Amino acid sequence: MAKRLSGFGDTIAAIATAPGRGGIGVVRVSGAALRGLAEALGGTQSLQPRLASLTTFRAADQQPLDQGLLVYFPAPHSFTGEDVLELHGHGGPVVLQMLLQRCLELGARLAEPGEFTRRAYLNGKLDLAQAEAVADLIDASTAQAARSALRSLSGEFSLAVHGLVARLVELRMLIEATLDFPDEEIEADRILRDQHAASRLLRMRDDLASLRTRARQGSLLRSGLQVVLAGPPNVGKSSLLNRLAGEERAIVTDIPGTTRDAVRETIQIEGIPLHIIDTAGLRETGDSVEKLGIERSWREIERADVLLQMVDAAVGMTAADHAIAARLPSGVERLIVHNKCDLAGLAAGRHEESGQAHLLLSALTGAGIDLLHDELLRVAGWQGHGEDVILARERHLHALDAAGRHLDQAATELERSELCAEELRLAQDALSSIAGEFTADDLLGEIFSRFCIGK
Repeated sequence: MAKRLSGFGDTIAAIATAPGRGGIGVVRVSGAALRGLAEALGGTQSLQPRLASLTTFRAADQQPLDQGLLVYFPAPHSFTGEDVLELHGHGGPVVLQMLLQRCLELGARLAEPGEFTRRAYLNGKLDLAQAEAVADLIDASTAQAARSALRSLSGEFSLAVHGLVARLVELRMLIEATLDFPDEEIEADRILRDQHAASRLLRMRDDLASLRTRARQGSLLRSGLQVVLAGPPNVGKSSLLNRLAGEERAIVTDIPGTTRDAVRETIQIEGIPLHIIDTAGLRETGDSVEKLGIERSWREIERADVLLQMVDAAVGMTAADHAIAARLPSGVERLIVHNKCDLAGLAAGRHEESGQAHLLLSALTGAGIDLLHDELLRVAGWQGHGEDVILARERHLHALDAAGRHLDQAATELERSELCAEELRLAQDALSSIAGEFTADDLLGEIFSRFCIGK
């Protein structure tokens, strides 16, 4: 059953396969009563649900456009909940554009980004968390992220949220029932005690905290971390980038100022995408081009999630290094990496000074790189949940955090039923927003506009 009327009486069409050339391309059409469109397009009069029919797709003058398969999914048993046609033709861009244009001539309009999935959500085929998982599955940059997105698409995240909401509703009903005894505090206290209200609330808080942890881990899988290499010239920033990337991505020379612009490379550690950014050496210079590169370096540093401040292991932290450290933004995780430990005759290792982590390694030989991997996982907060991770978005994290705050507040208000019930209601609203039960239209527009056309 649909959550609400979709309000879409028109038919939409789009190319559903990626741009470029391929053996097969798909044009997807969704709307009401598509049998007439199928007949006009391919002369097919007896459409069989979910049965691929070999069809010659024809233009208005009956000239053939392409030959391929036509598949019909009648409402409501389709992705969108409406009648859906899929035209499987040859995967050349010109052929697919001709097929799409023919669909538009027959009354369809070009679909907006994400409109097929939005209709699936509005017609009750998916909840909002599942709909977002469609885009996350397409955009997944690692195999683990793809597996987590698939679990959300199958409803695992939604089931966990709905389970918490159902328990919240039960506890709200119990708390609100005590409001019927305004002058009988003993009776109200007895009901709450007999029904174990405090322990039930405690278990919900623990379960929500576990769900929040899984979601935060999934957020790492989804977006990764911006890791910026910062330091003076010739400390081995480019060499470390190359070592982490496993290939020669940045030019390495003994000439100071070789790196003039940021060089980016994405790597994976335990499935987490790390966006490594090599920057120009930080120093005073009269070279106008190098000066522009240094200005860009500071902009990258301001956007970093993790900073690797690199120093020369042979000399340790110099006055220039301390000056750079003083300018680094506060509140950003920072690791001090002492590179070239092989040349300094030092063993790779880790130690702390005044609560600050220091790593000794060699980008040239690879000694200590495993320590750096472990340290990056630590500062990222990765706990190795593996198959338990939920690929959450920023709005999911905000909703879970808000629900957690309201449950914490509810626990302090158990003796004041009105306030406790209100906090439980607010927690329920926050959780319900994840699945889209209470979602503003402008938020829906923002979410689905980020999808690709044809999905």
